[in-house]
Amino acid sequence: MTSESFDDHMDTNLGGPFVATKVVGQAMKDRGIKGSIVNMSSQASSIALPRHTAYCCSKAGLDMLSKMTALELGPYGIRCNSVCPTVVMTPMGTRVWGVEEKAKPMRDRIPLGRFAEMNEVTSAVLYLLSDASSMTTGSSITVDGGFTTTCTLSG
Repeated sequence: MTSESFDDHMDTNLGGPFVATKVVGQAMKDRGIKGSIVNMSSQASSIALPRHTAYCCSKAGLDMLSKMTALELGPYGIRCNSVCPTVVMTPMGTRVWGVEEKAKPMRDRIPLGRFAEMNEVTSAVLYLLSDASSMTTGSSITVDGGFTTTCTLSG
């Protein structure tokens, strides 16, 4: 991995959400708006995946950004959380994971035996944006079919 590639991942997966959260959070504070900010993270934020150094580091940073935002904006009634899905079968997910030889080893590590669908991830986001999660802040909700429960030191 090159330093340039690492920086690109950080700029996209952490820098962009940092700027957006800063701008939106300040606007909410200035207007006295209470509410919720949700960042889209990944199961890779909590486990080390081979050949994914920059991606894992950037998503772990995004989860910490969500925690820090929750800490700093909580007194203003602003919550912040992240959603951490597995592979999601979006058009991009299908392009990247649509080859069975590549998908099978990953899918086989998911106890539910499949990748996520978009509606399963958006349901978690909608929950975090709703009043039903009014006491949830600084959390990461994993939507991975149990993948992270299978990641041990030996496997």
